[in-house]
Amino acid sequence: MRVLSFDTSTEWLTVAAGDGSAWTAHQERAGSANSERILPVVDTVLAEAGWRLADLDGIAFGAGPGAFTGVRIACSVAQGLALGANIPVVAVPTLLAVAQHAWSEHSATRVLACLDARMAEVYVAFHVRDSDGWRTEREPAVVKPADVSVPADGAWDGAGDGFRAYPDLAAHTRVARVFVDTLPTARAIGELALPLLASGQGVAPSEALPLYVRHRVALTTSERNAGMRL
Repeated sequence: MRVLSFDTSTEWLTVAAGDGSAWTAHQERAGSANSERILPVVDTVLAEAGWRLADLDGIAFGAGPGAFTGVRIACSVAQGLALGANIPVVAVPTLLAVAQHAWSEHSATRVLACLDARMAEVYVAFHVRDSDGWRTEREPAVVKPADVSVPADGAWDGAGDGFRAYPDLAAHTRVARVFVDTLPTARAIGELALPLLASGQGVAPSEALPLYVRHRVALTTSERNAGMRL
């Protein structure tokens, strides 16, 4: 099966096209230009893979949690492309994609996935990989770094830019290893989406929704003036 996947939930724009055995991928630090860059990069990645939208079996996107605008961009683009191509969509949690990337790159099987949520908070989730794939030990949440609590049933590896934003978090959580450069990459999202598409778990474009754990979507004037971002 062939999938196009992408994520704009962080400052990084990441796009991939693959079938499980071969992947074409692109990653750039687009920041606020994510909305302008995503479609040109999608075109480039598909061209490099030698595919058209009509050749795809589905589209997957990073559904969040993450930057509110970025999550909405990815969801909207996925819905629009899938609607035009008449193919299903898979919404993949970004923290699960972080865990998948950590497993792929570092063989991590017990992952505290942590992304910077701005506003002195982090997005966190705990995922464990076994012979059946991933299971979620704790669902995604947004908390203060000092409030992150770790299950006491074994050692965990930390992954994600939340550990870079808050360097004391590694010691606080007592993780065995830390991978601060691990992202919810498009390839990781695609790898997670392929078995779901194969088993018919893709949904209609209109049913693909973002995953929000922070329901506050606006800053006060003083917060904006202080340079804070959601």
